[in-house]
Amino acid sequence: MKSNNHILADEKVGRLLVNLSAPAMVGMFVMALYNVVDTIFVGRGVGAMAIAGITIVFPIQLLVMAIAMMVGIGGASVISRALGAGDYEKANTTFGNVLLSIVIFGFSLALLGNIFIDELLALFGASDTILPFARDYAQIILLGTVFFSFSMASNNVIRSEGRAKVAMTTMLISAILNIILDPIFIFGFKWGIKGAAAATVISQVVTVLYLIYYFCSGKSSLTVHFRNLRLNRLIMREIVAVGSPSLIRQLSASALVVVINNTLRVYGGDFSIALFGIMHRMLMFVSMPLFGIAQGMQPIVGFNYGAKRYDKAKRVLALSNKATTIVSTVGAIVLFLFPKAIISVFTNDPEIIRMGIPAVRIFIVALPVFGFQVVGSTLFQAIGKAKQALFLTVSRQVFLITLILILPRLYGLTGVWMTFPATDILFFFVTLWLYLPQIRKFDRDMLILQGVSS
Repeated sequence: MKSNNHILADEKVGRLLVNLSAPAMVGMFVMALYNVVDTIFVGRGVGAMAIAGITIVFPIQLLVMAIAMMVGIGGASVISRALGAGDYEKANTTFGNVLLSIVIFGFSLALLGNIFIDELLALFGASDTILPFARDYAQIILLGTVFFSFSMASNNVIRSEGRAKVAMTTMLISAILNIILDPIFIFGFKWGIKGAAAATVISQVVTVLYLIYYFCSGKSSLTVHFRNLRLNRLIMREIVAVGSPSLIRQLSASALVVVINNTLRVYGGDFSIALFGIMHRMLMFVSMPLFGIAQGMQPIVGFNYGAKRYDKAKRVLALSNKATTIVSTVGAIVLFLFPKAIISVFTNDPEIIRMGIPAVRIFIVALPVFGFQVVGSTLFQAIGKAKQALFLTVSRQVFLITLILILPRLYGLTGVWMTFPATDILFFFVTLWLYLPQIRKFDRDMLILQGVSS
């Protein structure tokens, strides 16, 4: 059995959060940069309708992310709590279940997705103009499903054992290689949108090879045993229970993008779909570092919750809230002040630029409160409280879908953009309503432990 002197037992919360969050933030930031650069290459090399095609395919990618994040985050929560309690056998069993379930899912989705590709894209809002671009992109992206989902789930597992720099490295490999291959395939080989998809899949294959090397090298706290590569009903139930909020959040996001794409086609046409793709990349560029902070926070909270160090869990939550609020506020200010310059990087189409300037400013007006929502949702997953995490996920998506069905009827295309800040404001108060009682419970539990020890 390995020593209980684990990296997550470090007493200095601030340094530990920086050590875990900084690599995650860098990795997420580079991933966001890749998405931005990828869209720029597609927009400049193929055209605005190619950006619209990528936007149409995005729900499929969200579906892959949904399963991978459910298994990865659920497994990471179980693993971090098991490590905190010194139960390495459970941690390794959970790890084996994560790997096997991801492989089964990846191959299944790649097969079914390519069989029903045209039906899916039509459902997702592809017009006759956008469909050829969307099909060319989706067929190749689906082939890389198993690699993408393996990489995403493994990243969460690696962070659960406190190896944030390794997780960052995997994201850097994927993003940097993708950025290098994009211009080669799109402009050099003249593969167009297929080149962007091929660059993405190849970069994920290389990332998976690195992950396999890491897990087999003995550097991980976890070990791969063939006996653990069997689905354990109790372990999988716990993984699904804790990870289901992430599943529902991403599935709802996928459904929401489908609704948005179809709504945009009615109220704004193909150009508005392309604009939404650009705006979404902008939002990712700001929000990815927030999720990086939360990912660094999660194993610390989970470990110390398992070790009953509630005061340390509270301190890291407070620091995480401050950091995410600062990042989201700065991002909102930049996007609000320079929307034209930022959109022009992606496309020089005058109609998209004209439409985009007011849209971006509406889209991000409530972004400063988004950081707290990310931290609040991550808290309940970190401590294994699946019901609260699930409620937060469901309530946010209910707000989004309800408002996207109502506001465009009242305000047209502007109503689509208004949906996002209105949801953020409502969800901020819902998160606060659940967050504060949990903090008070930490305080009560600390008093009980102090009474027992005395």
